[in-house]
Amino acid sequence: MTFRVSLYQEEVFCVYNGQGNGAHQLDRPADVIADTETDSLIICDCWNNRVVRWPRGNGTSGETIISNIACVGLTMDESGSLYVSEERKHEARRYRRGESQGTVVAGGNGEGSCLDQLDRP
Repeated sequence: MTFRVSLYQEEVFCVYNGQGNGAHQLDRPADVIADTETDSLIICDCWNNRVVRWPRGNGTSGETIISNIACVGLTMDESGSLYVSEERKHEARRYRRGESQGTVVAGGNGEGSCLDQLDRP
C-alpha cells in the first residue's frame, strides 16, 4: 500500500501480503486515515472485523487496535480521538487513545431513521 505524501511523491507504508486475516494481511479494507502523531496509517479492515495500525517503517505487519467491529468508516479529530462507524450495531463510536471499548456518539438505538438511530453508517 502506498501513501501519497504530495502530488509528486509517494511513500510505501506497508507491503501487500495477499488477502487474509494474519497480522501482515488485510481483507477488504474499507477506509484508511493517516495518524500524524503516531506516524502510521489506521485501516478499517472490514472483513476481518478489526481496525489496525500500520506504523511507517514497519511495512510488514499491522497491530490490531480495535477488535470485533464491523468497521466501514474512520475519522480522527484534532485531539487524536478515533471515530469509527459500526455497521452491524448501527452506531458511531469514539475511541480516545488507548481505549478499547469506545463511547457511542451517534446511533446505538437500532437500525432506523429517527434522530437517535442510524442505518448501516
